[in-house]
Amino acid sequence: MTQDRPKESCGVFGIFGHPQAAELAYLGLFALQHRGQESAGIVTADGRRLYSHCDAGLVADVFHDHSVFAALHGTTAVGHVRYSTTGSSSALNIQPLVVTTKDGTLAVAHNGNLTNAQELHRQLSAEGAIFQTSSDTELTVHLVARSHQKSLTARIRDALEQVTGAYSLLFLSPDRLIGARDPHGFRPLVIGKKGEAVMVASETCAFDLTGASYVRDIEPGEILEIDANGQHSVRFGESKLSQCIFELIYFARPDSCIWGEPVYRSRRRFGERLAQEAPVPADMVMAVPDSSNTAAVGYAHASGIRFDIGLIRNHYIGRTFINPSQFMRAFNTRIKYNTVADVLEGQRVVLVEDSIVRGTTLKKLVGLLRHAGVREIHVRVSSPPIRHPCFYGMDFPTRKELIAAWNSEEEIRRFLQVDSLHYLSLDGLLQCAPGNSRDFCTACFSGNYPVPIPPNEGRALAEETGESWAQMELERLLGGLT
Repeated sequence: MTQDRPKESCGVFGIFGHPQAAELAYLGLFALQHRGQESAGIVTADGRRLYSHCDAGLVADVFHDHSVFAALHGTTAVGHVRYSTTGSSSALNIQPLVVTTKDGTLAVAHNGNLTNAQELHRQLSAEGAIFQTSSDTELTVHLVARSHQKSLTARIRDALEQVTGAYSLLFLSPDRLIGARDPHGFRPLVIGKKGEAVMVASETCAFDLTGASYVRDIEPGEILEIDANGQHSVRFGESKLSQCIFELIYFARPDSCIWGEPVYRSRRRFGERLAQEAPVPADMVMAVPDSSNTAAVGYAHASGIRFDIGLIRNHYIGRTFINPSQFMRAFNTRIKYNTVADVLEGQRVVLVEDSIVRGTTLKKLVGLLRHAGVREIHVRVSSPPIRHPCFYGMDFPTRKELIAAWNSEEEIRRFLQVDSLHYLSLDGLLQCAPGNSRDFCTACFSGNYPVPIPPNEGRALAEETGESWAQMELERLLGGLT
C-alpha cells in the first residue's frame, strides 16, 4: 500500500537555549512524524560535547523510555525523522549524523536531495575520503571538514557552494546551532521563538505543539547561526525560488503555514478550482483519507454537493505490517481502509484524491466502493498528472512506473474502472498557490527541472523517452531563460 503514495521527504527540528531542549525536540519531531517514519534521532549539546540517541522506528518507539532523555544533556538540540530518498534504510544512515572533525564534533540533519552527490562522492573518494554511510548528507560533512575557512559558518558556506540540489540543513556543534536552506528554497525551513529560546523546523506545526511562535522563514540561500551572542545571518548563492509545490498538495500538514500561507487554505482552493474545472452531477463528495480531506471539502463547497465520510482509514498499521503469504497480501487494501456501506449504497460519488502515482491502490479502493454498492464513481485529482520523477527530495518511482507518464487520462480512467476522471490543471494549481506562480518547482508535472538532472539519471530518463540527453539538457537551459 505504501508504495503507491508519494513519499515524505524527512523533517528536521532544532532548538537553542532551553533547559528542556531534548524534550522539546521530541515534541517537535512528534509533530513532524508525517514527514518520515523510518527512523528518528535527537542530538543535544551542553557547550562542551554532543549526546546522541537515534534508532529505527517511529518517534514514540525510539524515545519510549524516560531514561533516554536523562542522557541527552544540554540546552541545544537537533532532531530528525527520516524517509530515505537517497541511501538505504540501514542504521548507519539514521540522522542526525554525528562526526568528529579536526575542529571537534558536529551533528547534521538534512531534508532534501543533492543532485551532484555521485559526482562529489567520486571526487572525494579519489582524494582519500572514507564514507561511513550511503546518504548524500555525509557529503556535506566531508566538505565542511575539508574547508580551510576559519569559522564553522564560513566552512559550511564553503561546503554549500559546492553542492547542488535541495537541502534544508541543521548543523549542531557543542556551542551553536546553524540552519541553512538551498538558494532555490525547495524545502521549507522556519524560525520560531519560545521565550528566549530559538527554534528551527521543517513546518510550523512543530511550533504549535511546543508552544513557540512563528517568526519567519529562513530565506533561500541563507545560513543562520545561533549562539550565545544571538543570531547571525550569512547569504550565499544566487537565489531563484523553486519551492516544491507538493509541500502544499501532500507533504506538509494542513495545520502548518508554508511560505506565508496556511496549507489548509491552499488545499481547499485546489478542491474548489477542481470543482470549477471538472463539475459532475453527484450525490456526495468524499476523500481518500487523510491527505485529500481538505481538497474534498473545497470541492464540496464549490460544487454544492454534500461532503460525507465514505472511507475509514486504519491509522494503526504503521509501515511495518508484514504480508507473509499471498493470502494475507489479498487483504492489503482492506487492512488500511474500510467502507461505510450505509453512506455509500446507491450513491453517485465524487472521490477526491490528491495525486495518483501508479494507480494500483486507487483501483483497489474503487473495487471496495463498488462492493459497497456505489452506483457511480467520479475521481477528481487535486493535482496535475505526475509524469516525471523528482530529484529534489521526493521519492517518486522511476518514470516508467508513473501511470500518467505513459497513459492518457482516458486510459487511466479505464484502468481504474471509474465513470469519469479529471485532474486539476497545472495553470489552475499555480493560480491557487500563494504568491508568484513562477516561484514553484513543478518538475514532476512539467519535466522542467530548475536544477540540472544528474547525468546518469538524465541518460536513463532519455532512454525511457527516446529523447537525446543533450537535447533534454538544451531544452532545460532554454526553458530557464524564458
